[in-house]
Amino acid sequence: MFALVDGNNFYVSCERVFRPSLNGRPVIVLSSNDGCAIARSNEAKALGIKMGAPWFEIRHLEEQEGLVALSANFALYGDMSDRMMSIAAGLGPVQEIYSIDESFIGLDGVRGDLTKRSHAVRDRINQWIGVPCGVGIGATKTLAKLANHIAKTAERKPGSYPNNLATVCNLVNLPESDMDALLTATDVGEVWGVGRRIGQQLRDAGVKTVLDLAKLSPSMVRDRWSVALERTVRELQGEACISLDDAPSSKKQIACTRSFGQPVTEVEPLIEAVSEFTSRAAAKLRRQSGLAGQILVFAHTSPFRSGPRFSKSIVIPLRRPTADSRHLVQAAVMGVNQIYKPGFQLSKAGVMLLDLMPDSVSQGEFDFDAPETRDRGKLMAAMDAINDRFGRAAIHVGSAVGAGVERDWSMRQERLTPQYTTRFSDLPVARA
Repeated sequence: MFALVDGNNFYVSCERVFRPSLNGRPVIVLSSNDGCAIARSNEAKALGIKMGAPWFEIRHLEEQEGLVALSANFALYGDMSDRMMSIAAGLGPVQEIYSIDESFIGLDGVRGDLTKRSHAVRDRINQWIGVPCGVGIGATKTLAKLANHIAKTAERKPGSYPNNLATVCNLVNLPESDMDALLTATDVGEVWGVGRRIGQQLRDAGVKTVLDLAKLSPSMVRDRWSVALERTVRELQGEACISLDDAPSSKKQIACTRSFGQPVTEVEPLIEAVSEFTSRAAAKLRRQSGLAGQILVFAHTSPFRSGPRFSKSIVIPLRRPTADSRHLVQAAVMGVNQIYKPGFQLSKAGVMLLDLMPDSVSQGEFDFDAPETRDRGKLMAAMDAINDRFGRAAIHVGSAVGAGVERDWSMRQERLTPQYTTRFSDLPVARA
């Protein structure tokens, strides 16, 4: 059994925590270099603004509709994500951070009323962090994802689904007739793993709703479409096929976090751990043929142990998007050196690759770097092949001495808001 906790319009919600005046207004968050919309408030969606819409095409809505456009503040979003995920982890014993705003929670062994428990965790996130979220519960990850869609849609569009399923939707133990009604009311394109192309193929074949898809024969689906879609059908039928370490589609963000077996008190083992986490995340990034533009590094003490508390994160921008483990590890080590403070017993650390893009759309530029500083795709492919055959620790990137030296990187972020939670000088000041 699984739950999916998902922040609503996460980037926009993070901005609204510190600027309540944005509530009720159409707001979008722009990509790096203020190129296109990567997050939209419900009000912005109502204006017809599509995900990925170029800023120059919708800029006129500033004056016509009062649209507010903000530069992506990944330092803020990453830190807010870390805080939200820490609270969401209280829902169950196992957590998989799927993206910066989504977290799967394994619920096996959890006793009591799961719906009531989910409402309590959701309310805590809203009260402590200020980010509204939806919670979906299902027997499989695909059903949990679907339940989350129902929970958020029922809240955003009253009448689309039963009101009692708004904010928290638990599909487990629903009567069959109620379950069929929900699946009938949901378009097949809303299923996790069903992309635009496959969705249209399904509709052309008469499979228009989620119930239509769930009633198909898995073997027929495998023969006509793919093993991946067969797995999706089995998941809709209640057969868990996707573990907490496996996801069917490319991730928007890639995270690798671990709790330490023993508290870490020195910077050297922290660098070792973060370097390993970064290498693992980089390998995942290459498997989906992606590039990362920024990397988030965090470390914190246990909230359940006595003693001094420490929790800090930092986002390091990369000179150019990359999937090269060497460059990502170097940036991660730079982040560790900037956030580390002695005197604390660190219980957990991790990294998150942000601002992801396909490797086919990276912007070309003149390359004046020395050959040893350039991305080496063949080298990374060879390293991945060796690790796949002999184990992921067979070959790895060593953290270079002096990797913590900061470089002067800059992006065009004309509408960047303060880093309220990660930079002391940006703390809001209230005056009487």
